[in-house]
Amino acid sequence: MSTLHHDANDKRVFWGCFIALTATGFGFIARMFLINTWAVEFDLDPAQAGRLAGIGIWPFAVSIILFSLFIDRIGYKTAMLVAFIGHTTWAVLGVSAYFISKGGNPELGFSLVFWGSLILALGNGSVEAFINPVVATMFSNEKTKWLNILHAAWPGGLVLAGLITIFIDNVPWSVKVGLIAVPTLVYFFMLLPSTFPKNEREKAGVSYREMLQEFGILGAIVVGFLTTLQLMDFFPGVSKTLFIILGIAMVVAFGLYTRAMGRGILFFLILIMLPLATTEIGTDGWITGIMEAVVSFHPGWVLVYTSVIMTVLRFYAGPIVHRLSPLGLLSLSALLAIFGLTWLSGASGAIVVFAAATLYALGKTFFWPTMLGVVSEQTPKGGALTLNAISGIGMLAVGTLGFPYIGVLQTQAQQNALANSPEIIEIAPGLVKDGKFTAVTDNSIYEILSYQTIDEQAVASTIEALPAGKRDQAAELINSTKEQSNQKALGKMALFPTIMLGCYIALLLYFKSRGGYKPVNLESEEELPAASEF
Repeated sequence: MSTLHHDANDKRVFWGCFIALTATGFGFIARMFLINTWAVEFDLDPAQAGRLAGIGIWPFAVSIILFSLFIDRIGYKTAMLVAFIGHTTWAVLGVSAYFISKGGNPELGFSLVFWGSLILALGNGSVEAFINPVVATMFSNEKTKWLNILHAAWPGGLVLAGLITIFIDNVPWSVKVGLIAVPTLVYFFMLLPSTFPKNEREKAGVSYREMLQEFGILGAIVVGFLTTLQLMDFFPGVSKTLFIILGIAMVVAFGLYTRAMGRGILFFLILIMLPLATTEIGTDGWITGIMEAVVSFHPGWVLVYTSVIMTVLRFYAGPIVHRLSPLGLLSLSALLAIFGLTWLSGASGAIVVFAAATLYALGKTFFWPTMLGVVSEQTPKGGALTLNAISGIGMLAVGTLGFPYIGVLQTQAQQNALANSPEIIEIAPGLVKDGKFTAVTDNSIYEILSYQTIDEQAVASTIEALPAGKRDQAAELINSTKEQSNQKALGKMALFPTIMLGCYIALLLYFKSRGGYKPVNLESEEELPAASEF
């Protein structure tokens, strides 16, 4: 394993950043372990539960992208203080939500969880806004290696908080939410007295406009589109036309200032980040709930186990990257994720489940930090903006589309299982017609993703109409079939790493035609290619 050969301040900064990222893992896993609990307590369907999961993800993009625009001017320490405030606020609101809900006001309890999750996500984005450029600057010659080591903190936080949460499974969920306060206080007191380095872009004399030109209009279009979708959902009573106009205005204003389409390779990497984030963060967010009815042990062990693998391997990323190259590693990772998710979708029994989970973990381990390394190595002029913006776009994508879409895949899997169950057809034939489950209602996400969800009232009415001796049997059969079918959604999610694999192969061929993959070095290159201007 690599060692950190810097002075005491740099060591404190690195490990403070590491623990700050660990805190985001604490916040994430507590919420994901509680999604099913909250779904029952607040009466949510799978897509609505996915929306609650998403509110703890997509605001991450708001803070990380906004901070990236001016973090070089306000300083990394300011972003750290915002992160600290966000994490402590979530701890207070989340704990309060438990007592208010149990006290007879679940509506207010849900509101505190919902809005607290948004504040948590803003805090998490603030963490990544400063830790990524700090580490990329401190280790400018080994960015991919050290970003992988830094991002071992994410699964490390999942492991530590996951183990604690599993072992205190029977305690009130307020305790699980409040755990984030521990690493939050640790990184705050480590980083408050520390001195942060000056950004690589600034030291090289790259102007603010040049930084924005790397991102360009193409990147702004992606951010504008995803932001518009989320605002439409977040403010349902406001005219959607208004948000469309705001999204277009944002892109136009950015274009008028930068007068550049942006780096073509960065735009391609941004597009890859959409399925990547859904594959890693989306699956991690849903896997505990998905596996709950499949395994006899606590389903959280699957996430903890895969996170242990990620933590260990990311610490040893240096030799692996050196042997395979970043794009070779990403291609192999996508292939492993495809097979892992496909196998996991049909796995049964502890040994087979963990074997499939091992393959999936090997696949997802290097996705996120290696992509950050590639972006930083290929677009160093973009400084904090390009490095952080791609993380923000990934989280925005998985929060706005990824989480709800995985919920849709689950409800589709439930309907397919119910429609193809001979027992249900026999005991409640009114629920199935022409091979389709009939007790459904139409729904949509952002009015662009249409889906059908199970109409629980129609199901209950059909069961109530059955002879008294069959009602309990039918209800139990329907519930068990639904729960056990969620696992099948994992197989459909293999589509995302399949798309990624095709993109990485295309990049390998592109760099091969140019003599092989080489990082761009701001200090050694006298003239760097400019972003496409008009």
